[in-house]
Amino acid sequence: MRTKKHELNRRGFLKAAAGAVAAPYVITSAALGGKGKPAASERIGMGHIGVGGRGSGVMGGFLGLKDCQCIAVADAFNSRRRRAAQRADSRYGGKVCKAYADFRELLADKDVDGVVIATPDHWHVPIAIAAAKAGKDMYVEKPLGLCAAWNLKAREAIQRYGVMFQYGTQQRSSGHLRQACELVLNGRIGQLKKIEVHAPAGRGGGSTTPIPVPEDLDYNMWLGPAPKSPYTKDRCTANGTYHVYDNAIGFIAGWGAHPLDIAVWGWDLKDAVPVEIEGTGKIPTEGLFNSITHWNVKGRYANGVQFEFKDGSDLTIFYGTKGTVQVGRSRGKFKTDPVSLATSKIGPDERHLPVSTHHGQNLLDAMKTRSQPVSNIVDAVRSDTISHLSDIAIRTGRKIQWDPVKEQIVDDDQAARMLNRPLRAPWRL
Repeated sequence: MRTKKHELNRRGFLKAAAGAVAAPYVITSAALGGKGKPAASERIGMGHIGVGGRGSGVMGGFLGLKDCQCIAVADAFNSRRRRAAQRADSRYGGKVCKAYADFRELLADKDVDGVVIATPDHWHVPIAIAAAKAGKDMYVEKPLGLCAAWNLKAREAIQRYGVMFQYGTQQRSSGHLRQACELVLNGRIGQLKKIEVHAPAGRGGGSTTPIPVPEDLDYNMWLGPAPKSPYTKDRCTANGTYHVYDNAIGFIAGWGAHPLDIAVWGWDLKDAVPVEIEGTGKIPTEGLFNSITHWNVKGRYANGVQFEFKDGSDLTIFYGTKGTVQVGRSRGKFKTDPVSLATSKIGPDERHLPVSTHHGQNLLDAMKTRSQPVSNIVDAVRSDTISHLSDIAIRTGRKIQWDPVKEQIVDDDQAARMLNRPLRAPWRL
């Protein structure tokens, strides 16, 4: 565990400024602060690993925050990292952001206090563990890992090194989702009987025809721990990173992480993962995309509460003996039965969930205070575990029994082996 207070100032910034003639870093009006913005020496230095589509979007959210500065980026695509660095420099009015081809060089940068990991899914856990070992706080996009065993190792590393972890389940920073969960936690719907979760379906397709790797891309680095595979025009696109099973679990986890996380947030943590799961689903047999596209999973929690998870919309529904609460990303999906539940007030002595109005800012605040962010590693592992158990149940065609204490599948050796995946050499966790 790190025992010293996390260093937040821009180590080396003044050295760079003093040596501006020899170095590319210069003092600008943006660096000096003003108009409510602290000087660069008082801002948190953020590094962004993976700055493609989703990574670029998350980076934009951090660029708008006054108490941090995006000072480093890393990506296997040269054009992406250059474009991201220029974007940050433009925001701050000077040469501020370094561009790295290798994320390990970014992690070795002592000026970087925290990192945003928004790579393809197969890289999330290996980089998160490396970041923890480097003492970097982190924001990790969902889903967490390619398998449950990787997730447990990520949790162990994050807890061992005492770094802050924010999961990219941004719905926890939305007031109506917090309100819905507090209604459930405080018994407004009576005794909970069932949780139902919906997530958008995946997709098939994608070219399997090998083509030359673009000169712009370090494809070996992009693959990293994933199996070596021919490059095709669809592999490194957004759809390829979401729906190719070597690189992702598919939308059952990639999008399912959002409504499943709300199911975990609104339910007692000791019983957050079903102990029994079975289901059916469709897996494409042609094309590059081969993750589950459609699914219907049912299960049971340890105390008998029923669980259902299927493709369709983006909802979490809690059914109780006295009412129902339904919630989704948009406030329009927040519905209760009876309707009066929606205006029920949670008293000061009742259970309240942590308040966050901006997911990125919530991490920055946690980095300053060393308090847990709203979407912590423990809950991330729980919701992600449900995705993996659902995937395994569908692929085996069998009912899966889960031991929540040992965090293992029981009485099914084949299914238990599917909780882990090998990493391509030389990568390891």
